[in-house]
Amino acid sequence: MKREFKPFYVKFIFLIAFLFISSIPANAQFPLGNSQNNEADAQEIPEDILGRRTPRGTVTGFINAVAGQNYNRASRYLNFPGNITSEEEKERVVLVLQRLFDQKGSMLPYYLISDDPKGKTDDDFEPKLEKVGSVSPDDELIEIFLKRHDDETGNGIWLFSAETVEAISSVSLQNSAFVDQIIPGFLNKYLWGGVPAGQWIVALLLIGLSYFISFLIISSIIFLLKKLWKRIREEPISGIITAVKLPLKLYVAVWIFVAFSRNLELSIILRQKFSAITIIVGIVAVLILLWRLSDFIGKFSQEKMLLRGNPAGVSIVLFLQRAAKIAIVIFGIIFSLGAIGIDVTTGLAALGIGGIALALGAQKTIENFVGSVTLIADRPIRVGDFCRVGQITGTIEKIGIRSTRIRTLDRTVVTIPNGAFSSDTIENYAHRDRFRFISVLNFRYETSPDQLRYLLTELRKVLYAHPKVYEEPARIRFIGFGAHSLDIEIFAYLEAKDYNGFLEIREDLMLRMMDVVDRSGTDFAFPSQTIYFGKDQGLSKEKTAEAEAVVENLKKEREMPLPQFTREQIDALKNKSSYPPEGSSTSI
Repeated sequence: MKREFKPFYVKFIFLIAFLFISSIPANAQFPLGNSQNNEADAQEIPEDILGRRTPRGTVTGFINAVAGQNYNRASRYLNFPGNITSEEEKERVVLVLQRLFDQKGSMLPYYLISDDPKGKTDDDFEPKLEKVGSVSPDDELIEIFLKRHDDETGNGIWLFSAETVEAISSVSLQNSAFVDQIIPGFLNKYLWGGVPAGQWIVALLLIGLSYFISFLIISSIIFLLKKLWKRIREEPISGIITAVKLPLKLYVAVWIFVAFSRNLELSIILRQKFSAITIIVGIVAVLILLWRLSDFIGKFSQEKMLLRGNPAGVSIVLFLQRAAKIAIVIFGIIFSLGAIGIDVTTGLAALGIGGIALALGAQKTIENFVGSVTLIADRPIRVGDFCRVGQITGTIEKIGIRSTRIRTLDRTVVTIPNGAFSSDTIENYAHRDRFRFISVLNFRYETSPDQLRYLLTELRKVLYAHPKVYEEPARIRFIGFGAHSLDIEIFAYLEAKDYNGFLEIREDLMLRMMDVVDRSGTDFAFPSQTIYFGKDQGLSKEKTAEAEAVVENLKKEREMPLPQFTREQIDALKNKSSYPPEGSSTSI
C-alpha cells in the first residue's frame, strides 16, 4: 500500500525542523569549509569582533544584537551620517529600522546574502554596495543597502549605508505591530530569542493554517480536474497527479505562510529564523516531487518492459531508479545545508574528487553498464535470438547489467561483458526476412552450347515455377569457363520460416535441378582428370539430340528465353511446380 503524509505528520516535521534550525547559529560554518586558503586569509586579515567582514556577517550580527535588545551594539552595524552623533539618537534609528522591517518589510534569507568579503560582483549595483532588503513606510519604498568601508586597520567591513540610515532616520516610530494588537498582552511579556512568546505561538498556528489552506486549494483543483477531464483517472496522468499532490501542497503552504507572516507583521527576527525553514521545506517539496516521480517513472517503465518481453530492461530501470534516488538525497542534503548557512564548498570539492577517483576505479563497471543501456535502448538483440558476435555464434540466453550470455552451437556458454559486446560487430540472424540460395553448377566440357541453352532455360523454369522462390532477383547465368568445367551460377532468395525450412526448400530445388541436368544429356564435372577407355559410351547421343531439338524448335518459334525470360513466359510458369513435391509424405 502507498503511504501518504497526513497533515499531522507535516506539522510535526515543521516543528522539529524549526526547533533544530533555531538552535543553530545563523553564521554556522561547516568544518570542511576551513580550507588552507581561508586560514591564510584569516591570518592576513584580522578578525572583526562584530563579524562585519562579509555582508551576511553584518546582517546576522545586527539581527542577533536586536534580538538580544543590545541596541548599542546593533548601532555599530550602521554608518550614521554626520548629523547623528548621540547614542540615544543612534539607538532610536536602530529601533526605527527594526520596526520598519517588522511592518511588512522584507529581508533576504541569510543564504541569499553574500558571505564573500568582496560581496556579490555579478549584480547590477556598485562593487561596494549590497542590497539586503526593503521597507515601505507610508507606502514609500526604501531599499536597504550595505556598503563596504575600511576600518581603522585598513581592512574592509560592511555597514548599513549612510544613505539608508539617513532615509529611515526621518521616519517616526509607528504603532505596534498588527500581531501584537491581536494577541493577549501577557504573552508579550515573555521573550524567547528576542521575540514575544505570543508571536511564536502565532507562527506555529500559521504553519498548521497554511497547510490546511493549501490542502483545500490543491484538493479542490484536483477534484475539479477529475470532474472536467476524464483522462486524469488513467495512467500515466493519474500517477503523475499522485506524485505531485503532496509536494505541491507543501510548496503552496510555504508561500501562504510567508504571506501571512509578513501581513501580520511578525518580528523580522522571527521571520529571519523561519526563512531557513521555509527554504528547506521548499527544497524538501521539490525533493519529494523528484523522489515520487522517479518511483512512478520506474514502475511505469518496468511494466512497459515486461509487456514488450524485455525482462533485461527491468534491471536497468531499477539501477537507474536507485541511482536517481541517491542523487536526490545527496543534492537535497547539500542544498539544505547551504540554506542554513553552512559552507559546503570544500565538501563539494572533496565529493567531486572522490567521484572522479571512484569513476576511475570503476571504469570497467561503468563501461559495462553503459553497454547494457545501449543494448536495451538500441535493441540490436533480444533473448532467444540466434546471432554472431565477433567470432562467437549462438543463441542469446540472458542480457544482464554487466554481461550477456550466449549458448554456442557446441552447447557451451560464453559470457561477454556488455562493454565489449556493444562495441563489437553483431550479426543477428533472427531478423532475416528471407534466405539466400546461391550455388555454382560445374558441367563437363563435352557439353554443347545448345545443351547449355537447354540447361539455362529449364533451370530458370524450375526457379520461376517454384512457389517458395522470390521472382526478384532470381537468376541463372552461364558465368565462365573453369579449369575443368563450364560454370553456371544460381542465385535466388527463398521464403522460409526458419533455417530448417530453408534447407528443405533448397533440397527440393537441387533435386529438381538434378532432374533437369539428367534430361539435358550432359553431366556434372569433377575436379580430376578423365581417362577414356574403349568401353566408355561417352555422352548419350539420344538425349543430346533431344536437347538440341528442343533448342532448335525454340529458335524456330522465336521463343528462346535467352538472355532472359519474357514477362509472359514467367507468368505462364508461376506455381506450375507443386511443393512439397509429389510423393512426399508432407504433400498429403
